[in-house]
Amino acid sequence: MSTTDREYNLTIEGLNCGGCVSKTEKALNGVDGVSEASVNLATSKARVQAGESVSLGALKEAVQQAGFDVATETFRFQITGMHCGSCVSRVEEAARNVSGVVNASVNLATEKATVEVVAGTVSADELAQAISETGYQAAPIEEQTGSEPAEDSQAQEARKLKRSVAVAALFTLPVFILDMGAHFIPAFQEWQMQAIGQQTLFYLFFVLASVVLFGPGLRFFRQGLPALLRGGPDMNTLVMLGATAAWGYSVVATFLPSVLPEGQVQVYYEAAAVIVTLILVGRYLEARAKGRTGEAIKRLLTLQARTARVIREGDAQEVPIEDVAEEDTVQVRPGEKIPVDGTVTGGSSWIDESMITGEPVPVQKSEGDEVVGGTINQSGSLTFTATRVGGDTTLQQIVRMVEEAQGSKLPIQALVDRVAGVFVPIVMLMSALTFGIWMLFGPEPALSFALINAVAVLIIACPCAMGLATPTSIMVGTGKGAEMGILFRRGDALQRLRNTEVVALDKTGTLTKGQPELTNLEVMGNFENDQLLALIASVESASEHPIARAIVDAAQAKGLELSNPTDFSTDTGKGVLARVNGQEVALGGAGYMQELGLDVSAVARDAQALGEDGKTPLYAAVDRELAALIAIADPLKETTVDAIKALHGEGLRVAMITGDNEHTANAIARQCGIDEVRAEVLPDGKVDAVKALQGDDRAVAFVGDGINDAPALAQADVGIAIGTGTDIAIESAEVVLMSGDLRNVPNAISLSRATIRNIKQNLFWAFGYNTLLIPVAAGVLYPFIGVLLSPMFAALAMAASSVCVLTNALRLRRYQAPMQSSPA
Repeated sequence: MSTTDREYNLTIEGLNCGGCVSKTEKALNGVDGVSEASVNLATSKARVQAGESVSLGALKEAVQQAGFDVATETFRFQITGMHCGSCVSRVEEAARNVSGVVNASVNLATEKATVEVVAGTVSADELAQAISETGYQAAPIEEQTGSEPAEDSQAQEARKLKRSVAVAALFTLPVFILDMGAHFIPAFQEWQMQAIGQQTLFYLFFVLASVVLFGPGLRFFRQGLPALLRGGPDMNTLVMLGATAAWGYSVVATFLPSVLPEGQVQVYYEAAAVIVTLILVGRYLEARAKGRTGEAIKRLLTLQARTARVIREGDAQEVPIEDVAEEDTVQVRPGEKIPVDGTVTGGSSWIDESMITGEPVPVQKSEGDEVVGGTINQSGSLTFTATRVGGDTTLQQIVRMVEEAQGSKLPIQALVDRVAGVFVPIVMLMSALTFGIWMLFGPEPALSFALINAVAVLIIACPCAMGLATPTSIMVGTGKGAEMGILFRRGDALQRLRNTEVVALDKTGTLTKGQPELTNLEVMGNFENDQLLALIASVESASEHPIARAIVDAAQAKGLELSNPTDFSTDTGKGVLARVNGQEVALGGAGYMQELGLDVSAVARDAQALGEDGKTPLYAAVDRELAALIAIADPLKETTVDAIKALHGEGLRVAMITGDNEHTANAIARQCGIDEVRAEVLPDGKVDAVKALQGDDRAVAFVGDGINDAPALAQADVGIAIGTGTDIAIESAEVVLMSGDLRNVPNAISLSRATIRNIKQNLFWAFGYNTLLIPVAAGVLYPFIGVLLSPMFAALAMAASSVCVLTNALRLRRYQAPMQSSPA
């Protein structure tokens, strides 16, 4: 072991045998910089010796590629004091430098940090301390499980800023009116000189500007000065230096005018005061806008009921929602919210689930059905057993999904943060160069020109808009998705989903309803429809086969009375035979009918047509007389065809991956307009089918709902799970559709494209603004058209840029889905 090597102790998940150990050790030893790796199967621990250049993230990735995982835990922190992309970079760097940290991601818009660490290596307090040493305050976030969200730090910050703006404006306004009025109204200037006197005005300006700078403006010193001393200046540093330079020069001109060159005795108190006031106004508007970007989470949290009526010891008791336990019996009356998730044990009602699924039509619930906390009981009373409470409820899981997506970092944002991290030092250098050039080559009074232009460069270049461009759009976009019943479990899925070229769909439960139905009943001879259906269903009532259940369900839906069959016999794979009310009833395929001596040629063509439509044709006979041609099929969801048309409208190819035979699969494809079919795919072959579709570097989104879809969901560029499916499928996906409506697939892709388009607009504005106006602030236009940018206007422009970015992001709240979803 080299003296510079570090030792890592990792807990490996998924180890089952010596082969697993060997595979994991080989993967870890294959990482560049690892000198030795050993894995203990009994303890599931890996001991790794590696050079300092080897990151925990690289080790974790190697383990994952070997088919296992490193046990990690995630801490979340509320960060205060951040205002730009460079702040984000410094907080992330501080967290990543802590031993045991795998990754750290900071979101400027939410002011939250998410830190992933190797389980058991570092505590939340240690991470908070490391972050706080950079000059920002980090407080661990306790998970919110109550009925009302606690007031967040953004609301508190907005209130503080509102007070600061009021104080700053109160003391800045007299300076601005007296100073600027004298510039534009000669008579007003003459009155000032006669009634007050210039020196007295200087003293008055000094007092008013000092109150602004060291009162409301003290926040810039508290954050900007430590950042400068640590060698990591941020936008607070720029404001502090700019305002202090203008104020300091003015103080010298006021109290020590003799030290300045002749003709240079001028004051810029109004610039210092106005800079501070305008930037505080901008921050206040930012804080308000940021609060609006997180409204989706707040609305979700307020959906939960505050109390629940629980049956304990035979009595109904009102208890706080936090006190409800699993297996509690809960009562809900008409008009009340369902307090927690559960299974109905008594009563029947219609439940409005629109706030969870995005579906506008209420859903009927009766004994055995699942209910979701936060939904509204419209009519009827229900009793149910609580199955998931506290942080385990569906509502809380949705909140976590949305928060995680909002806090994640897109690849495009990582680039922006790297640029912002070096931007402030570059701006300070440009400001110094501006000062030097004006001092050397500028007209008289050169010192005044140099000061004003250097300050303007410092002020206008604050990279707030850069840091806000991406996270604000992600927040609004993912929040809008949640309102539509589309949950982005990871924010980067937003960026990758827009690049989708092929949408691959599982058939059963995704394209179709997932359960067979009786679709055709063509009666022959003198038989009546309902009479025959009752006879057939009576025979099938003794079977649990899906086809039998479909026939029985069809009879029960029509309210038909069934009889108990006798002399029941079955010929596996061919048909069934029984007696019902003295009549012999047979049901099966063409071969079975021929064995019974019946000729089906008269309806053979009809049967073939049904088969070509993807249905299973069967024949019914009563007392050895052909009675009906029936067909069973797993029907398409009502929304499937429209969804596929919408996907084609987005310029996408649509593929179907199914285990069904090729004949049935092609029939379904013809009905839907599907472009590619991959049929007779075994469960473990779906991954290969997705890989094949990914040929030629095509980006593939896979949509599925079953346990056997999980590997394919993970293999696809973006996995989209139907929320009515299994938990395993949902956990494997990056996007979850809370309803079974496939029209939310094109809606999700459209929302993804709208969000990324919005981000690009924000970045164009942020980068274009700085690229264009920094040279103007430096004075490049002065030699040509005599135009200089006042520091006051620079402050106004800087504040306006951030507000414009936030306002543009908020436009996503008005996004309209191309397809209106409805219940599946």
